[in-house]
Amino acid sequence: MTERARVPWDEYFMNIAREVATRSTCDRKHVGAVIVRDKCILATGYNGSIKGLPHCDEVGHLMEDGHCVRTVHAEANAIVQAARNGVRIDGGGIYVTASPCWSCFRLIANAGVTRIVFGEFYRDPKIFEMSQALGIELVDLSAHTAGRAVARPKAPAAGERG
Repeated sequence: MTERARVPWDEYFMNIAREVATRSTCDRKHVGAVIVRDKCILATGYNGSIKGLPHCDEVGHLMEDGHCVRTVHAEANAIVQAARNGVRIDGGGIYVTASPCWSCFRLIANAGVTRIVFGEFYRDPKIFEMSQALGIELVDLSAHTAGRAVARPKAPAAGERG
């Protein structure tokens, strides 16, 4: 009998987050998020407009300080989806196609999420120091080396975007 290679859990959930990102409505960055606990999906989210308002891909971007503020970020939408459906995410993990911004990191931390897995570094190096201070595990899947992810990576050097 031939042994079948199975996708590791981190890769499995990140693949799902990438699929969730295909629903994003802001073409500046398509981001998907999946919240899990005990290898079960609890909630998903992608970046899109406030419920009931037009999306970037319909009416264009709403720019402030170089950022589109029309959208709610994927992580926030996943947390909101869990809350709206009465799903406890405390002690869970979140898989995000791009590392969380500072605002989303604060939401994730206060929601009790204890593990953040991201597919690429986005922009805010504060999350590295603060995650260590809070005991939140960060896993950077873009740092795959021989199929292994690097946990708790060091913050990029000053001026580096990752």
